[in-house]
Amino acid sequence: MTATIAAIDLGASSGRVITARVGEGQLDITEVHRFSNRPVRMNGTLHWDILGLYRDVLDGLHRIDSPTLDSVGIDSWAVDYGLLDKEGRLLGNPIHYRNDRTTAVIDRVHGRVAPQRLYEINGLQFLPFNTLYQLAAEPFLDQADTLLLIPDLISYWLTGQRGAEQTNASTTGLYDVRRGTWSNELIDAMSLPPGIFPGLRSPGAPAGRILSEAGAFPGTPVTAVASHDTASAIAAIPAADQHVAYISCGTWSLAGIEATAPILTEEGRAANFTNEAGVDGTIRYLRNIMGLWLLSESLRTWNIASADLPPLLDRAAESPALRSVIDPNDPAFMSPGDIPSRIAHYCVATGQPVPRTKPEVVRCIMDSLALGHRITIQQALELSGRRADVVHVVGGGAQNSLLCQLTADATGLPVIAGPVEATALGNIGVQARSLGLIPSLTSLRSLIAETQPLHRYEPTGHPTVWTAAATRLKAPALASASA
Repeated sequence: MTATIAAIDLGASSGRVITARVGEGQLDITEVHRFSNRPVRMNGTLHWDILGLYRDVLDGLHRIDSPTLDSVGIDSWAVDYGLLDKEGRLLGNPIHYRNDRTTAVIDRVHGRVAPQRLYEINGLQFLPFNTLYQLAAEPFLDQADTLLLIPDLISYWLTGQRGAEQTNASTTGLYDVRRGTWSNELIDAMSLPPGIFPGLRSPGAPAGRILSEAGAFPGTPVTAVASHDTASAIAAIPAADQHVAYISCGTWSLAGIEATAPILTEEGRAANFTNEAGVDGTIRYLRNIMGLWLLSESLRTWNIASADLPPLLDRAAESPALRSVIDPNDPAFMSPGDIPSRIAHYCVATGQPVPRTKPEVVRCIMDSLALGHRITIQQALELSGRRADVVHVVGGGAQNSLLCQLTADATGLPVIAGPVEATALGNIGVQARSLGLIPSLTSLRSLIAETQPLHRYEPTGHPTVWTAAATRLKAPALASASA
């Protein structure tokens, strides 16, 4: 038996609709429609163009060259949401997580629930844009009947059915990671109306059928996948055993290990590690690192198209290594804007040479990301008591050969890069399993390893130079660069 499956994969900078033919030993994917995801700033607030994204989703479904579909699944970035009123109408365009509206409410939230107690329940690293903090700054809350995270909102418009998929719900800060339920304690402590949180769905559960008004494939089942894009990407890691670390590398680098239970230690909280739900009750024990966003924003500042990136990376590879390093997670790099100028300011503030040319800026970014990968993976292994024999890099960053090689050099471990379309493949794999085509997560990963192109990078050079660079990055002057 073979099936035709569609994955709707919405990323923070672009989206795509991908189809797949899945059967015994077969996993063939085709990109049907790719579209940009361009936020809109209005009255000082950065919004997602959610209706434009939905239009592109429908356009993608219309472009599928197949008489029927067996299933459709939707994944996206985490934490952001739409609010519906009692009639199911959207209360304003969802606000972008890079908007700074939560700054004034963080202390108020921590006054209601201490950070230590938050971590005991939700297991999340502190990020100022977690849904918990966004809701504390939400002006439409008293008018809301339902809160839907982005993939659940698209699913609702396609099917008319409301629900909350668990892997994405676990990123909100309002999810009890030990019990796998919404946390009534946190919802009550934040004085949030409990009725706005819909019932939870696990990956593979039915989410409704496409309505006729969508105009394409009416009646087709929509399946709840691992709707946080990172959860889908980790499901697609072509790993043969448990002794691996991973980096889901795109706009963000999500680096860590896959655990079988939450790791809720004070040491983990202090190191800002997160416990997010994965497929089959697994836990994504990881930390966010500002990823290739730094590169894409630099290209935008320079007005350089992504198609012109390869020669720039080649020149960056020839630039001096580890001449200057930045902390990718410094708040100075969070908001959209002129990243190269901010890097220059950071280097001046920390007494480092300022990158003067575009290749030098790119080399600084690549070195700094590889260094962030090293530090984060080492901490994840120490905090979890695990070991790793290899690092899997999945997502768009798997195409960046310079970053993959530098990551191997920095970690001292082989890097297996690929699949590039890991998120879509994880999305498709969960649907295929719900259709009875793939028996297990292990079988999915084996199928991906057999059918998708992968590239291996061996460590080169001497690890002491990376140890020295890590020491520089942790120095007090660098740690307070943007203070």
